[in-house]
Amino acid sequence: MSTHLLQRWLFTLIFIATSAFSISAGAQISLKTSATAGSSVVTTPYVRAELVAHAPEGVGPGQPLWLGLSITHQPEWHTYWKNPGDSGLPTQLQWQLPEGMDAGEIAWPVPHKIRIGNLANYGYEGQVLLPVPVTVSGAFAPGPLAKEVTVQLQASWLVCRKECIPEEGHFTLQLPLRSTTAVDAAAFAAAHQAAPQALPVGSDGSSSARVQDGALVLRVAGLPAALQGQTLEFFAETASVIETAAPYTQAWEGAVWTARIPLSPQRSASPEPLPVVLAHGGQGWRAELPVAGGWPALAAAATVSPALEAALRANAQLGNSPAPGAAAAPAPAAAPLGTWLLALLGALLGGLVLNLMPCVFPVLAIKVVGFARHAQDTRAHRISGLAYTAGVLLSFLGLGALMLGLRAAGEAVGWGFQLQSPAVVATLAVLFTLIALNLAGVYEFGRMLPSSLAGLQARHPVADAFLTGVLAVAVASPCTAPFMGASLGLTATLPAAQALGIFAALGLGLALPYLLASWLPAFARALPRPGAWMQTLRRFLAFPMLATVVWLVWVLGQQTGIDGAAALLALLVALSMAVWALTLRGTARRLIAPLSIAACAWLAWNWMPNIVEIREQQAQTAPVSGAWQPWRPGLADEIVATGRPVFVDYTAAWCVTCQYNKKTTLADAEVLADLAARNVALLRADWTRRDPAITAALTQLGRSGVPVYVLHAPGKAPVVFSEILSASDLRAALAAL
Repeated sequence: MSTHLLQRWLFTLIFIATSAFSISAGAQISLKTSATAGSSVVTTPYVRAELVAHAPEGVGPGQPLWLGLSITHQPEWHTYWKNPGDSGLPTQLQWQLPEGMDAGEIAWPVPHKIRIGNLANYGYEGQVLLPVPVTVSGAFAPGPLAKEVTVQLQASWLVCRKECIPEEGHFTLQLPLRSTTAVDAAAFAAAHQAAPQALPVGSDGSSSARVQDGALVLRVAGLPAALQGQTLEFFAETASVIETAAPYTQAWEGAVWTARIPLSPQRSASPEPLPVVLAHGGQGWRAELPVAGGWPALAAAATVSPALEAALRANAQLGNSPAPGAAAAPAPAAAPLGTWLLALLGALLGGLVLNLMPCVFPVLAIKVVGFARHAQDTRAHRISGLAYTAGVLLSFLGLGALMLGLRAAGEAVGWGFQLQSPAVVATLAVLFTLIALNLAGVYEFGRMLPSSLAGLQARHPVADAFLTGVLAVAVASPCTAPFMGASLGLTATLPAAQALGIFAALGLGLALPYLLASWLPAFARALPRPGAWMQTLRRFLAFPMLATVVWLVWVLGQQTGIDGAAALLALLVALSMAVWALTLRGTARRLIAPLSIAACAWLAWNWMPNIVEIREQQAQTAPVSGAWQPWRPGLADEIVATGRPVFVDYTAAWCVTCQYNKKTTLADAEVLADLAARNVALLRADWTRRDPAITAALTQLGRSGVPVYVLHAPGKAPVVFSEILSASDLRAALAAL
């Protein structure tokens, strides 16, 4: 099947720019320092960092002492403030000081806003000193002969331009005990001048904050008179409170500065009082504003998410203890009629596109041969179409009911869940082997059945059409087509009746082309008359069936290891020999059939554990090659926090669509070059075996099965791509980074 034919049915998504950060191909997330042991200076390609001190009266109890990390950035590079903004990490200092010396918090200088595309960060460029006050108590006793005291610092910082490099350094500095350390006095004086001055907040309400209509309304009094009428910069000390990059309005009401600043829709903190910094001309003023009327309740981020609840329930089913405080899942609420109808339409279209998936094609080809057999009998032709449709619909409804029942029992399952069971995979491999042998002419069902059953089969060919519909659903279930993902994802939140309606619409979409064809006389007249060509085509169709068996054995190997795959192959060979032996006549049958059946039974009895049991060493995520890393919960967020985009491939060995995309779009040289050029982190979440964490992640994305492709970027909601991944769409999204 050509790429053009598949892409004709592609559900086109509108991609939005997800980040202004692009990562250079040569950038590495590594720690680069050039300091030797005992040095006070660390030099990297991006910064020069130095541990400095200011002790005007020497080092002793009660005497003022300041330590600090001075960072000189290369042009266009920056590090971050205590609240880094939309991305980044603040500089961290860990001190190792003699007994009696205690380091305080960093006296952060006023930052400035660093805009990169749609993001706004708070940080420093050029040269900055991060001063730290040190208290020297009476417990400080260096000894009467000591002339110096040693201080050590372990510092880490994130330095960024468009790419971000986490770095660290170990610093050592010798301080004279009885003489002044004034070399860096001017730098400390400038840092003190750059630190925001405290503004008193009285009880008269002249300075306050309140939340109104999704925005933070501020009133700040006590600012210098010279600032009146000036435009001030606003910085929230607490991360994830305001929409950092959003414009805000400000005005002066006499001597009171007022502003209206949008709250972050992902607000995860409610500081009381609210610490804010205002800045102008390199100077700053800090106030802790009371929040009048209090904060509104946090969004769902403050509670246990439905995806996490599903993972916890699945964890409990596996015998693990649930997390404390896990709430019971709320009863599903009925979707609005418009939403449900839209989901039905998506499922119907998804079922139609499912006919083009390579996993369904072999069975549908058999159905076309069946149509040709009844083409000249209009009544039989129509009954066959109805029977096939009934088989598809009932199978989809049964599969949907089973999936919903398992979810209600606490199992974390999604579309295609049955293929996560090695026993189901092995059973399907046996079934398709038997079908392939039948198509190849090795045996006929009628000759192997008792005459009464064979006659029944001949009198009721409608059963063949019904079972063909069941078989079509069995091979279609590992596939996810465009339009299907969102509709199936919605079933997790709907009552049973509405959810089953979506599964029925999906089945109707799969069966609809053949139902219509069976009732259209023109289609029947277009089919060739039955003849010798049908036998040739029938035997040809045995090979797609055998190819399906190869795929199923490969899937089983991913689940149980090479021993399981080899055991299944041996069993299939023995089964094929037993079927062939049963077609023999006379002495040959009496000699060969019992031996082959015994061999088949012996293999099944002794090797079944190798086939159906997931070995302990196989339970871990299989290593991935090349630039791909194994996915784990939270890893994407950790990487995005450094300012780096992340592309996640939710896949499974039994998902044919996944393998198609992996061999085409995800192997495309231009796509790989674009990913490397922007240093996009590549994560692969392998759902071949049951994994409640992956199920929970898919649920959070509103999906119920694989494939799912997601692009994460700092400050943006995840972008979910179509099930059939287009190289042009992916490259367009990467170009917008």
